[in-house]
Amino acid sequence: MAALFRAHSRAAAGNRTRTRSIPMNKLKNQCGRRGERIFSNLCILPSLAGVLIFFIIPFGIVVYYSLINNPITKEFVGFDNYKKLFTTVAFQKAARNTAAFSLISVPLSVILSMALAVILERNIPGKSVFRTFFLSPLMVPTASVVLVWQVLFHAHGTVNQMIEKFGGTGIDWIKSPHGQIIIILMFLWKNLGYNMILFMSALAGIPRDILEVAELEGAGKWYQFIHIKLRYLSPTILFVLILSLINSFKIFREVYLLTGDHPFDRLYMLQHFMNNTFNSLDYQKLSSAAVLFSLVMIVIIAILLIAEDIFGKDVEN
Repeated sequence: MAALFRAHSRAAAGNRTRTRSIPMNKLKNQCGRRGERIFSNLCILPSLAGVLIFFIIPFGIVVYYSLINNPITKEFVGFDNYKKLFTTVAFQKAARNTAAFSLISVPLSVILSMALAVILERNIPGKSVFRTFFLSPLMVPTASVVLVWQVLFHAHGTVNQMIEKFGGTGIDWIKSPHGQIIIILMFLWKNLGYNMILFMSALAGIPRDILEVAELEGAGKWYQFIHIKLRYLSPTILFVLILSLINSFKIFREVYLLTGDHPFDRLYMLQHFMNNTFNSLDYQKLSSAAVLFSLVMIVIIAILLIAEDIFGKDVEN
């Protein structure tokens, strides 16, 4: 009986030890996870500090400047600066030209680059030559691109010489009402190659078995493109749209090198307005335009993200 009692006591003690060890293990796991979280937060702290110092705080200062009358008296005026901005003729012209340029160039960039990717996906002769032709602008500096466009579309440039050979009359394309078409062509020539590579990579990632099954079921090439390829391309389309939209707002470099501070009316972009406003030290108008521009970009990108989420939801599932 004594031996049986000792065995029972040892078993009970072992059970108590095991029941005590379970909370200790949980506590160790919690401490380990907490340590990992602290270490992760410490690793991303420099990046967060950089974003805070170089992006969030400067943007907050810009918003503050857009709500005061001037940096000296610092009197709060609310939205008066925004009202003055909307009544400024230069801002209206710049916003109208920039919107027209983006509405034309960005969809064309997406559609043409996607079409080129679909064409070059097939086995056609001279495929490498086409790729080189559309990728070459990526290796050419902006100043060189502008120089080529000046040689082509100057009042006595190559295009006018060809027109005059066929009995036509040449014009100064850059200063004509057709000047924005020249800038759109330059934008497309510079950006089609990179966008085309993105679409070609996305097309190569589409599951081949789905396309083979669709072909066996009798689906044509057009049906496969609309109902299968486009759905798998939706994330790439979104990325190319946003990238092209950002690049369309950076066309100021090319236009500035072509025409200077005050170009022809059709080429006066929003960046010209901001640059000229900065040179005149009108910080309130400049800050209001920057805040408004940021809000418009946020709204556009949010709409694109929502549309892509709706359109590509079934592909993710």
